[in-house]
Amino acid sequence: MTTLVRAERDDDHAEALGERLAGLETMLDARTAEVETARSGLEAFRLRYRQEVGLLHEQLDAIELAIAEAEVGELAKKVGATAGPGTEPPTDARPEPAPRFSSDAVRKLFRDVAKTIHPDLAHDHAARERRHALMIEANKAYARGDEAQLRWILDAWQRSPEAVQGVDAEAARQRLVRRIAQVEEQLQWLDDDLAALKASSLWQLKTMVDQAAVRGKDIVQDMVRRLKRDIMAATNRLDAMRG
Repeated sequence: MTTLVRAERDDDHAEALGERLAGLETMLDARTAEVETARSGLEAFRLRYRQEVGLLHEQLDAIELAIAEAEVGELAKKVGATAGPGTEPPTDARPEPAPRFSSDAVRKLFRDVAKTIHPDLAHDHAARERRHALMIEANKAYARGDEAQLRWILDAWQRSPEAVQGVDAEAARQRLVRRIAQVEEQLQWLDDDLAALKASSLWQLKTMVDQAAVRGKDIVQDMVRRLKRDIMAATNRLDAMRG
């Protein structure tokens, strides 16, 4: 008995790659939204904390600095000036940092990047936008003299789907493979960004505040009350010293 096996076609590979890419792009959209939500929530908390707590901290720091200066002034009166008349205070003799100039290697690398990814070489609007964004990053890297970043930009382009030439099936398959790798890399970046946000001290403070709010406690307002008491005590102390 003869069993007929359907030959595997390039179309089958392309279809499987397309399905995988669609799933990854759906995941990328969801992960991007998750990171943006986390970032915007953290920024809103930072603004609230700055407005309600941070300004009070600055006010308290200013009063404590005035107290320290007043104490130094009183000490100077008791001890007397140790420097003779005409003595100039020491100055910071550190030289100004020298301006950075782009090396010949960086200039050559920038020209290579520009010739490779210039937006005028694009064949459609999406490719032009992609090239334009990379050229902006390349210009910034060149202004900083950042050779490593320029090499990364050139390498990223050479590995991108847009760098694959041709309209045949193999070229289309290569573009799918590269796009999949690109999306997987973007997902890893987003995971790293989210992990960095959650590892920050501000995120941990926000988490503590949110957990306390579930129990009906407002930690931020507790901080505000304590700071106001400290400001009042420090102000009274400063007034007494000046009086």
